[in-house]
Amino acid sequence: MDFSSAKSSLIRFRASANSFLSQYEPVILLLAPLLTLLVARVLQSFLDAVREKGFKQTFVAFFMSSIKLVPGVNKYIEAEKQKVVDKMQSGVKSKREGWWTELPRAGLGVGVIEKLKEEKGKDVVWQGKCSGTVYIGGSEADGHFSLINEACSMFAHTNPLHLDIFQSVARFEAEVIAMTAALLGNKEKASGGQVCGNMTSGGTESILLAVKSSRDYMRNKRGITRPEMIIPVSAHSAYDKAAQYFNIKLWRVPVDKEFRADVKAIKKYINRNTILIVGSAPGFPHGIIDPIQELGELALSHGTCLHVDLCLGGFVLPFAKKLGYPIPPFDFSVQGVTSISVDVHKYGLAPKGTSVVLYRNREIRKHQFVAVTEWSGGLYVSPTVAGSRPGGLIAGAWAALMSLGQEGYLENTKAIMEVSESIQKGIKEIPELFIIGRPDMTIVAFGSDVVDIFEVNDIMSSKGWHLNPLQRPNSIHICVTLQHVAVVDVFLRDLRESVETVKQNPGPANGSLAPIYGAAGRMPDRGMVNELLVNYMDSTC
Repeated sequence: MDFSSAKSSLIRFRASANSFLSQYEPVILLLAPLLTLLVARVLQSFLDAVREKGFKQTFVAFFMSSIKLVPGVNKYIEAEKQKVVDKMQSGVKSKREGWWTELPRAGLGVGVIEKLKEEKGKDVVWQGKCSGTVYIGGSEADGHFSLINEACSMFAHTNPLHLDIFQSVARFEAEVIAMTAALLGNKEKASGGQVCGNMTSGGTESILLAVKSSRDYMRNKRGITRPEMIIPVSAHSAYDKAAQYFNIKLWRVPVDKEFRADVKAIKKYINRNTILIVGSAPGFPHGIIDPIQELGELALSHGTCLHVDLCLGGFVLPFAKKLGYPIPPFDFSVQGVTSISVDVHKYGLAPKGTSVVLYRNREIRKHQFVAVTEWSGGLYVSPTVAGSRPGGLIAGAWAALMSLGQEGYLENTKAIMEVSESIQKGIKEIPELFIIGRPDMTIVAFGSDVVDIFEVNDIMSSKGWHLNPLQRPNSIHICVTLQHVAVVDVFLRDLRESVETVKQNPGPANGSLAPIYGAAGRMPDRGMVNELLVNYMDSTC
């Protein structure tokens, strides 16, 4: 076709198009493309929501948003939500009566110590009765408690921000990191021997920093500007917090039938924007170790980062492995693992507020730091979220590791692993209960198809126990610590009695939280559950 014939065809097309469009008003011709773009945008948003949340949850959210537009409906819903929040608080507001709201005119002086003792005496009795919470065994007045308290007190005034002044604390931190890294594969050839890291305030901060570092590392390495990360539904809620803080799209993937991360399902979500996939060793809900070896292979094959949450397992699994327990690979000896979080204040028996985030090498870790060059206050660089950090806690962590040594941790691990096995055996002997999956460590989750497990939890609470309610499936768990070594038989006795009580007298007791937990698990509108939690927190803080 020559130029003249092409031109002729275009002229005929223009004439035909103009003739067809002449029957419409100009304003319609102007608005039609805009409306088309708007509809396309809404449809794309809907499809994205369906992919992320599923059709049912997306439809329910749309329906609830629509029904709230009906006069009076939103007001009614808000009133009902407030009733639930008030019940969840269980008298918190009344406990605030008499709280100080301004400085006393005259200071209390040393008398404040007596005031502290008085208030401490009102705390709930926790010795031997809490899931997790306090990991050190024995009494507060002696033993390991006394040792770390003295260490913290000795360095309470120090701050590692001032490296030139508090050089002792800087050394303590470096040695805690090195000792932790050695436990988690740094001595293995496969790790590369370059593992490094920093101390943080807890597992959440460690995870936040690992996610932030992975995001920035992948942006620098592969130019990813719309980052996404993929987690199993069993992964810690700190990843949700990181996704919100750092503007990362979060994909939650169902676990397999054994409640482990489903590697094949995770693979389906990996794309060019994936910066991070996640595994836990073990996961908080059910105490089950994800297939870290397979996740490492997946991360390597797609060139993405892999973070392993060892906040619970970091100071147990290395020693359980030495004791002969069948522990699958979980640390930097696994190729593909780029970062690890491990809490020293859990089974490391350090003071609360101490965790470690580790990286395979410095090339990844440097993306954790924040450097400021244009501040009038001078040049500034900080390794973690906090600028100033309590040197006393770092000294306490160092004292914990040095005082216990490998033999101490081996002894402690043997004790708690045996208690975990005893609890599992005891639960299996209660016909109304079943254990969730196959626990790999010291967390035992259990549910029931016969009785309401949340009602069982309420009865256990009335006996002084503080266990963790879980959802999907409805269940509760106990995280075994040294505090439970002496009371395992009491726990199993109370659990048997609680199950029998609920079986004989089904239905929530007065003031019970079981209906709230049960309803929250069944409520299809997860946005409303989110609002309930936010309202509860807002009225509690």
